[in-house]
Amino acid sequence: MKNLRIYTKMLIVVDMVNGFVRGGVLHDENIARIIPKQLKLIKDYSGLVVFIKDTHQSNSIEFKRFGNMPHCLKDSFEAELVDELKPLADLEKAISIEKNSTSFMESPQFRDLVSKLSNIKQIDIVGCCTDICVFNGAMGLANYCDEHNQNVDINVYEDMIATYSEAERQDYVNAAKLLMEQQGIRLIKSR
Repeated sequence: MKNLRIYTKMLIVVDMVNGFVRGGVLHDENIARIIPKQLKLIKDYSGLVVFIKDTHQSNSIEFKRFGNMPHCLKDSFEAELVDELKPLADLEKAISIEKNSTSFMESPQFRDLVSKLSNIKQIDIVGCCTDICVFNGAMGLANYCDEHNQNVDINVYEDMIATYSEAERQDYVNAAKLLMEQQGIRLIKSR
């Protein structure tokens, strides 16, 4: 495990996997439009980078909640990071974590990581899907920080998040953004 005390910033890259971008029942190729800005941010980022990968077993309960649509099965093409981001997962400052729910906060590996980040002051979030996994993870993270009295700025890069069928889901996307802001999560744009 890396020396986590050296980090004061963390970037969370949520679910930029093939199953949401390149192929599968929940993919939308329009999500790829956010990859170039993410690449630049990740390469230039001066803190820890955490890649969250939606990864399920074939009997995942989540499938029942979302229309019985199996996706991102472990060891499948869908559960892999998109090709553009794959090389960055090998950087010294990077960690990859699998999750089996719509919230990265529920991943035992992520919770363990967060509990060891004693010097974190800023957390930045990019990825997909805005109104599901980004939203659930960011809200859970804000609640976690509150519960543990950690004064951490949480930012979501509005120009580096997307969701599948976004035009059809715009009301959900808008609601997610509003609720995140009400929770004290800042929506920002890259420079």
